[in-house]
Amino acid sequence: MIRRRARIGLRSRLVLAFLLVAAVSAGTTAALTYREARNAVLEQVQNTAVSSFREQAATVGTTLPMDRAALQEVLRDIARKGKPRTWVVFAEYGSIRVSSGTSPVSTVITPELRRAALASPRGVFQRVDKDGTPWLTMAVPTVFRTGLSARPTGLVLYAVMPLAAEEDDIRAMLTSARDGALPALLVALVPALLAARSVLRPVRDLRTAAQRIGRGELDTRIPAKGSDELADLAHTFNDTALQLERSVTELRRAEARARRFASDVSHELRTPLAGMLAVTDVLDEDAERLAPDTAAAVRLISAETGKLAVLVEDLIEISRFDAKAAELNADEVDVAETIRRTLATRRWTDPARVAAELPPGIRARLDPRRFDVVVANLVGNALRHGGAPVRIRLSEEPSDGGRARFAVEVADSGPGIAPDVLPHIFDRFYKADAARTRSAGSGLGLAIVRENVRLHGGTVRAANGPHGGAVLTVRMPLAIPRRDGEAAP
Repeated sequence: MIRRRARIGLRSRLVLAFLLVAAVSAGTTAALTYREARNAVLEQVQNTAVSSFREQAATVGTTLPMDRAALQEVLRDIARKGKPRTWVVFAEYGSIRVSSGTSPVSTVITPELRRAALASPRGVFQRVDKDGTPWLTMAVPTVFRTGLSARPTGLVLYAVMPLAAEEDDIRAMLTSARDGALPALLVALVPALLAARSVLRPVRDLRTAAQRIGRGELDTRIPAKGSDELADLAHTFNDTALQLERSVTELRRAEARARRFASDVSHELRTPLAGMLAVTDVLDEDAERLAPDTAAAVRLISAETGKLAVLVEDLIEISRFDAKAAELNADEVDVAETIRRTLATRRWTDPARVAAELPPGIRARLDPRRFDVVVANLVGNALRHGGAPVRIRLSEEPSDGGRARFAVEVADSGPGIAPDVLPHIFDRFYKADAARTRSAGSGLGLAIVRENVRLHGGTVRAANGPHGGAVLTVRMPLAIPRRDGEAAP
């Protein structure tokens, strides 16, 4: 089973895009602010601590031999004066290790800091993360000053200060920025909805207008407000709709004129043709008593007059369909019996020419006259362009969409229909052979078949049989579908 992905509307996509931009902007701003604030806080703390430690270390005097107790008291005094908070101070001199705390050695002072302290008389500092706790470690070597020169004494002082309070402050800032992001997004939702509404309203109007034009309301226009791209689109749509309305109006007028012309000409020809047919019937009866050349001319005139009469009748019938004036006079009939009468009327009763397979018991509500035209045109077309024997088969098919239907299949014994001809077989005046300028029929027979079948709510299809020959199949409902507002039969 194919699962269709849920469609996200344009409104939702616009709002999500707006919120995404707002979230990215807020996140980027918060990240940059957090970084700058963190650096500023830490730099201020470390600058204060390093400067203070250097000042305290410069006051330490060195006496030899080194007195541990006196040195420890000096370290405790430096620790008490620590800024911005109390330090833990350590001193290293050769193998001597002394501190202001309980442990003489610090676990956060790194070997890198010790090496850097020996190489830098000004002192160095380092930020260290120990077991998740940040520390600031500082190292300043003490020196002997003689005049303008200074020599290291070998005594190095270290100060260790925890940065947990600063990290807590920084985390509080991050939490505040994070907690402020959600209200910011909620606030951004209001302009997002307003922006989406301003964009979607013209698009929605355009969709509605396009649907109305698709229903044939060609005078539809949409209001064009402003001077942005959507307003340009509205102007373009209105100009296109205007040109389309003009073109369709002109085409409808031309089509109406053509239909009226064909209908008027057909009706005007009907009366003189009736007289000509009467005259040609009389001439046909006397043709055997005329000279051979005259008799041939009389028979030719009679045949062509008959073809012209058929063409006029077909044109009149087509004009009724075009004018939507064709109506059904439906009645419940036995389909098999109706087909037999059609074959008998045309003298197509020889099984060698037309073989019929007509099971009884299939009753349908249809227009007998129009159904007679459908069957006669199909069988006559098969005899003229296909070849005998022609097989006509009636069957009842399973219901399609809740409607029971029957099928009439007419197959000939000819060469079949060329693939390039099949799509046009029901077109008016279409000729499969372009070189053939004349034919026995009017060229409208299959077009009339299609219109009559459509009028009954059915379908007609042309194909080639598996063993050769053309097969034309008509499928019609057993009950004619009701039109809107029509009462049930």
